Amino acid sequence: MKDMMKLSPSTSQFLVSVAYFPWSIKPVYGILSDCIPIKQRKRTPYLIISSCLSLFPWIILGMSEPLRSSSNFLTALLIVQNLGSAMADVVVDAMIAEAVRSAGPEFAGDLQSLSWSSMAVGGIFGSLLGGYALSNLPIHVIYIIFSALPLFQLISCIFVEESPKGFESTVDNAAPKHVVDQTVDTSSPGKGLSESYKYEGTRRRKGARRNSKRKSLSKRPEDHDKNNKSINSRPYLSLKSAFFSLCTAFKQPTILRPMAWFFFSNVAIPNISTVMFYYQTEVLHLEASFLGTARVIGWFSLMLGTYIYNRYFKHKKLRNILMFAHIGLAIISVLDILLVLRLHVHYGVADKYMVLWGSALADAINQFKMMPFLILSGQLCPPGIEGTLFALFMSINNLGSTLGSFLGAALASALSISSAQFDNLALGLVVQLIGTLLPVGFLFLIPKEVTGLTS
Repeated sequence: MKDMMKLSPSTSQFLVSVAYFPWSIKPVYGILSDCIPIKQRKRTPYLIISSCLSLFPWIILGMSEPLRSSSNFLTALLIVQNLGSAMADVVVDAMIAEAVRSAGPEFAGDLQSLSWSSMAVGGIFGSLLGGYALSNLPIHVIYIIFSALPLFQLISCIFVEESPKGFESTVDNAAPKHVVDQTVDTSSPGKGLSESYKYEGTRRRKGARRNSKRKSLSKRPEDHDKNNKSINSRPYLSLKSAFFSLCTAFKQPTILRPMAWFFFSNVAIPNISTVMFYYQTEVLHLEASFLGTARVIGWFSLMLGTYIYNRYFKHKKLRNILMFAHIGLAIISVLDILLVLRLHVHYGVADKYMVLWGSALADAINQFKMMPFLILSGQLCPPGIEGTLFALFMSINNLGSTLGSFLGAALASALSISSAQFDNLALGLVVQLIGTLLPVGFLFLIPKEVTGLTS
């Protein structure tokens, strides 16, 4: 976008925000995978579909020079690619949510840490590969290499074990009646939901056993018609059930209020990361390959932040954790302001080190915002809608980030920041600093006694 299409920073920021929009509608993918199984499988078929959606855009971009030279076609293909990535992310999140509920809250942090650490290891290798590729390979070859990665993801679907029992239990509980019958114990979120679902499923199974003989003696043609009609209506019942269950879970103050704060905390911060990329390459003359490789430091910091949170912070009050995180992010904004104003030069600090430290600290501190909500949402997922509820939580986060990115693009345009004009960039960073501190004043939305481990 910068070197070949010669787009302005604000335009690039806008197009990147549009391309990431599929991450803001993740509940749609969650409802599909939870309620509409394919060949009696809820996870594996959607992993295959999502892998294909991630695969083909890179192949097309690698083989078609006109498409990758058009900003509109490039954005459209990136939307499709992000659609596949977001769908795969929802399916994996649902699997983790199921594992969290099965393992118990005492292991919730360990499972989330394993997930994020695995992603960080992949990110380290990906960043090293990206840094090398930017320096040594043409862009169309890089796109072809990208296509190999979702291909590996597609092949890995072979090793995903899934039983049709999950489908059967979902269908058995598809009727929306259990939503009306369930009693939610808000003093112990997750427990009331889980027990009500288990009770309802047990009651249905007992009723089925009690009436099995009577049903077997009355096999009439009209009974077969009714059974066929019931089977055909099961997806609708399941979708309706998932919707009401999702609303029931989401209305709990212990999850609604933190999510409201989390959404606001992302919207309030104008994201001008793409503008900073332009500044770092155009003014500081840092190589794009260096910035790609610098992400390795960020991934290591993400792993470190996950470990520190799990080791020292998960029993702390959530309000204190989030206040610490936003003050830390405000300090990162101060470092960026010092970088743009060139004040660090007087102390002999190189630009590369300022960028590296800023990236490392930002990724580590961001984990202190992510981990508590990931754990909390995993514990609150009722059986049958794990993917939907977890996706709703993550989509709130992603939608807030996307709106913050649009706000950053508007801010860059309002300040007349271009590839050749960065005079107002420091002012934009000051606005970002103020936006980072604003959510601290709304921490009353977070229940006072909630900790980073459980509510």
